[in-house]
Amino acid sequence: MSNFLANQNWRYATKQFDASKKISDADFNTLKEAVRLSASSYGLQPYKVVIVENPELREKLKGAAWGQTQITDASHLFIFANDLSLDAGSVDKYISNISEVRGVPVDALGGFSDMMKNVISNLSEDAKHIWTAKQTYLALGNLLNAAAELKIDATPMEGFNAAQFNEILGFDKLGLNASVIATVGYRHDDDKSQHQKKVRKSHEELFITL
Repeated sequence: MSNFLANQNWRYATKQFDASKKISDADFNTLKEAVRLSASSYGLQPYKVVIVENPELREKLKGAAWGQTQITDASHLFIFANDLSLDAGSVDKYISNISEVRGVPVDALGGFSDMMKNVISNLSEDAKHIWTAKQTYLALGNLLNAAAELKIDATPMEGFNAAQFNEILGFDKLGLNASVIATVGYRHDDDKSQHQKKVRKSHEELFITL
């Protein structure tokens, strides 16, 4: 745990990446597995994670992110897109996966399935959008923590035009919405932010014990 906390102190939201440095395949696969294993409500994972490698596409996305260079200079760009088409069929697919992985008959999962379907069916479209978008942040957190453990820099970013991202990536046709993004790679030697002390609330200010 001491290493985990040290790595959390080491990480920061990198402002300038070294475009010449790329993440190894082994580390990249570890990051993806960390995202895959992330917690989510009911384990549904109501999102897709799109990894953009195409330079021309990333250049277009940079324009929809107010020219932030992390989009093009980082080794990899992760886009967490929440599922706008979550429905009973999504639950059925998840239940089938549980049945196959755990060797449990689908019929034995009927109560769990009905409960999830009932929750989803009672959500308005706006509430469903908010709920699925929140799940992407759990996966983002896993990515940031895994990257820090590997001494890979990562920057979570909300500073982008989601509507433009959706259009560029064709998300509108897929029932997806760009919720939050993250750039991962290696900090540039010239990035002055790496030398700044981390600023967080004190224990006394942050935590309330009842």
